[in-house]
Amino acid sequence: MRPRGASADAWAEVARHAARLRSIPTRSLFAADAARVERMSLDVAGLHLDFSKQRIDNDAMEALRVLARSADVAAQIRQQFAGDAVNFTEGRAALHMALRAPKDAANPPGGPAIASDVHGVLDRIEAFDDRVRTGAWVGFTGEPITDVVNIGIGGSDLGPRMVCEALAESVRGPRPHFVSNVDATELTRVLRGLKPQTTLFIVTSKSFGTAETLANATTARAWLVDALGDQAAVAKHFVAVSTAAERVSAFGIDPQNMFGFWSWVGGRYSLWSAVGLSIALALGMDSFRALLAGAHAMDEHVRAAPLESNAAAWMALVGIWNSNALGLPSQVIVPYAQALARVPAYLQQLEMESNGKSVRSDGHATEHQTVPALWGDVGTNGQHAFFQMLHQGPQPLPIDFILPVRLTHGQDHQHRMLVANCLAQSEALMQGKSAEQVREELAGQGMSGETLEDAVPHRVFEGSRPSTTILLPTIDPAALGALLALYEHKVFIQSVVWGINAFDQWGVELGKQLATVIEQELASGQAGSHDASTTALMHRVQAGWRVD
Repeated sequence: MRPRGASADAWAEVARHAARLRSIPTRSLFAADAARVERMSLDVAGLHLDFSKQRIDNDAMEALRVLARSADVAAQIRQQFAGDAVNFTEGRAALHMALRAPKDAANPPGGPAIASDVHGVLDRIEAFDDRVRTGAWVGFTGEPITDVVNIGIGGSDLGPRMVCEALAESVRGPRPHFVSNVDATELTRVLRGLKPQTTLFIVTSKSFGTAETLANATTARAWLVDALGDQAAVAKHFVAVSTAAERVSAFGIDPQNMFGFWSWVGGRYSLWSAVGLSIALALGMDSFRALLAGAHAMDEHVRAAPLESNAAAWMALVGIWNSNALGLPSQVIVPYAQALARVPAYLQQLEMESNGKSVRSDGHATEHQTVPALWGDVGTNGQHAFFQMLHQGPQPLPIDFILPVRLTHGQDHQHRMLVANCLAQSEALMQGKSAEQVREELAGQGMSGETLEDAVPHRVFEGSRPSTTILLPTIDPAALGALLALYEHKVFIQSVVWGINAFDQWGVELGKQLATVIEQELASGQAGSHDASTTALMHRVQAGWRVD
């Protein structure tokens, strides 16, 4: 069953509540409901979610749940876990939840056969991880592996890179490195600090045909062979995460060292699969399994919980409220933890590649805005960059604050500063500061008369700027897994309400096709049939082209 989207009547009711609440300051909602914080907070899979600073009340939330029911969200969740083809444009399941279900799961997503396949690959990863980490796997010259370079792009890079950076304090194996950009600057900088004799490359590409990945892998292979003097060295220093055995073999990688995954694993949902091989090598298999377990705990919650207490449904519906009902154009992600610096970029792909669609399942144009633009940076850095706009810009923007309660660096004073800043920003954005408060404050500083009145408008904060705060107990594999799975399920639920497909990405194809043509023309010195701007730019580039 394809998602049909929510009903027009349900959308109209949500809009009615939005019109009602636009004129009510959020701080007044706290005054009207002494139990607001408890009513609008959830504790799930080790995470605490506080939605109380959103510009929403109980009646509006119920209208949003009616919206979800009209779209058959609960039925669609069941179908996804059953392995139905929820990726309806490609006729595929979307069963990344199966990648993190334990061996003894009573009702594994997609069924027992899929679970058996998944754990077969996990066992192979564990065996390989053990060989590399114990020194049983050695390079061409007999030296153990000290560094692992993952070469991939998109979901084959963002997830593993983000996890390894987030959990860098737990790295106990070979040092992880990541290369994604076809700009060879990134690869050159990574290779500059490595020894060919002790470096292992993981080429991550399902088709083993991704242009950027193959370009980087080919350059890395040449670097290795030039240093070690023998093409046979490739088999000891390259492994693949792919399903294309013939292409892998032609590259020089032994297919026995190829780790596969399945058509029902989308790239941006793939870090839980063999794509996470670099995570396992860096952190160890116990940590990788803990990451899977954290995500599985969130899966089981989403699978079983009703809309009233389902954390992913709350995330999805509050996001729809902000984007569709209140018309807020973007979503800001601010993790208050340097270790989570890559989370905004990871979520950009997850959300915007999944739900950046304008065509419903019936082939007609969507009647509602789908995914908002998503962006952000770590706190407190963001406070000194874009928070001025968040506080006093003309357009309120919703923010997800992500805050670990404890960190392991031992600098308690600095962590208190970090926590205080996060909580203060969410409070200030919601409370604001009135003109009367500003006048009283400036008068207390000795300002008066026209000077005071001129200063007042510039120091008023409107308030009612919406935010959600997500508390993690700490940054460990289980908490990180739960957090990432929460956002995954949010994305799917939103796609169902909007009536779109969260699991295809046709929008990335056209530019890739044209790039292949233009690359060939640049190489030949020709310019084919393009628009006037592209043709002029190609001529200008070719005029300054430098060929070594």
